[in-house]
Amino acid sequence: MRAHYLGHVVFYVKDLQPSLAFYRDLLGFKEVGRIFNGAAAALTSGRTHHELLLIQVGAAPGPLEGRRRGLYHIGIKVGDSLDELRAAKHELEQAGITIDGMSDHTVSQSLYLRDPDGNEIELYVDADESIWKNDPTAVLSPIKPLVL
Repeated sequence: MRAHYLGHVVFYVKDLQPSLAFYRDLLGFKEVGRIFNGAAAALTSGRTHHELLLIQVGAAPGPLEGRRRGLYHIGIKVGDSLDELRAAKHELEQAGITIDGMSDHTVSQSLYLRDPDGNEIELYVDADESIWKNDPTAVLSPIKPLVL
C-alpha cells in the first residue's frame, strides 16, 4: 500500500461561522455542502471532492495535562513561489491574522498561524522538486528561519 496525498482533514470546531470565514472566505476554499443539519460543512480547493470537513461541537473539554487535544497541524500549499508566499503573508496580516512563525524546510518554505479554534496551520510553497527528487533525505534538513 502507498499513500498518494493527504485526502482530507476533519476539525471539530467550537463555532462553524468563524471557521468558515477563515477557511472559505480568507483562504479561498469552496464550500461544497452542509451535513448534520447544517452543523458541518465540507470544503474543497477543487483538487478533489473535499479536503476539509468542519464539524461544530460547541464548547469542548479543555486542555488535558497542559496540552490541547486534537491535531498538531495541517499543511496547505498556497503557491509555487516565494512571491506567492509573501502575498499570502500580506493578505493574512491585512486580515489581522497573527503569523506565529516562518520556516525554510529546504524542500518547502512555510508560514505558521492558527485558525479561530487554535489549530495550527502551515501555509507553504514547495521548493524546486529536484531538491528532494535528487536527495530524498533533504526533507530531513534542519529547519532554518525564513525571512520574507
